[in-house]
Amino acid sequence: MPRPLHIIEPTLENYAGHCYGLVSSLCDAARGQLSIYVWAGAGAKNLRFAAECEMHPYFKRRLRVAQEFLLLRRLFRDVDARIVVTTAKRADLVLARLVASSTLPAGKLSLYFHWFRATPARNAFLRKAATAQPDITILATTESVAETFKSAGFKRVVYLPYPLTATPPSYVAEEPGFRHLLYAGAARQDKGFKHIVDLVELLNERGMNFPVTVQVSAEHYGKYDRATKEQLRRLERIGYPLLHLVRETLAPDEYGNLFRGAICLQPYDREEFNDRASGVTMDALIRGAPIITTSQSWMARQISADNAGVTLDNPEAKSLLGAAESISRAYGIYRARALTAGESLRRRSWAPLLSLLQ
Repeated sequence: MPRPLHIIEPTLENYAGHCYGLVSSLCDAARGQLSIYVWAGAGAKNLRFAAECEMHPYFKRRLRVAQEFLLLRRLFRDVDARIVVTTAKRADLVLARLVASSTLPAGKLSLYFHWFRATPARNAFLRKAATAQPDITILATTESVAETFKSAGFKRVVYLPYPLTATPPSYVAEEPGFRHLLYAGAARQDKGFKHIVDLVELLNERGMNFPVTVQVSAEHYGKYDRATKEQLRRLERIGYPLLHLVRETLAPDEYGNLFRGAICLQPYDREEFNDRASGVTMDALIRGAPIITTSQSWMARQISADNAGVTLDNPEAKSLLGAAESISRAYGIYRARALTAGESLRRRSWAPLLSLLQ
C-alpha cells in the first residue's frame, strides 16, 4: 500500500489565489506514488481535483492554528505518514516544535516557504527552530530563501522553484491576437491595484480603445482591506466603456481563458515581490500572455531571459500604457517569447520533493 501523503493548506477554500493550483499540481505529481489526503479550509468541500485524493474540508479561519496543532499531533503518531504544508509560515515551525515530543525523523514534515523576509530577530528564531528540529525538510521557491534556512542550521533544505500549476490550453496553438489588458488574481495593494485603477482612469481621460479586464475577487474569505475597497469604488466610478470587471472567483478553465490574447499587468510592489513567487506569472507565460511588471522583482527575472514582456522602474499609469502600446503592436513576437519562457517553467517539477517522501 502506498505511503500516505497529507497535504495541509488551511487557506484553500475555493479556486481563488494560488492555493488550488499548487495543491492540485502536487496531487497530480504524487498520483500513483502516494495515497493523498488534502486538509483544506472548511469551504473547500466542493473543490474537485484531477488526481484521486481524499478531501478533508477541515480548517475554520479563527480556529485554524489550534486545528493544525491537533492535526499535527495526530499525524505525527502515524509512523508512515508524510506531511507537506504547501504554503508555510513561521507559525508552522512553532507548531511543529510544540507538537513533537522528540526530534522528527527525516522526511516526516516538509514546509514549503514561498518567501521569507529575513531580519535579525527572525534569523534568531530560525536558529532555535533548527536546533530543535534540524531534519524538517525546508522547501524554498528562491535560492536566497534556501540560503537563509541553510545558514540557520536546517539539514534538509531544497531549492524548489515555484512549480508550474497550469497546463497549456488548446487555444495556445491558435495564435490569438491581442484581445485585452489583464489584471488577474486577487485585488490587493501589494499587487499594485492602485496603478491599475490609475491606468483605467488615464485610458478613459484619453478616450482610448484598449479593452481592459480586471479581476477584483478577494483573495481569501471574501475580504478586502480598506485601501482596496476605496480603489475599487473609484474604479467603478470611472465609467470606462471597455472595462470588464470579473468580480467572482472563477473555475480553473474560466480563469485560464482570461489569459487568451492578453497582456498581463503585474505592477507589483518591488520590495514585497523582490524574492517572492507569483502564480499569476506562471499562469500567464504558460498560456502565452506577455507580462508588464516592476523591475528588480521576481516576476521581472522570469521574463528577462526571453524578453517575454516589459519591466518598469516605476509602474505608474503612463508607463504601463506605453509598455502596453509597445507590446500590442508586436503581440505575436511577445506571445512567442512568453510561450518559450512558459515552457522553461514547465520543466520544473515536484520531483525533488517526491524523492524525499518515498
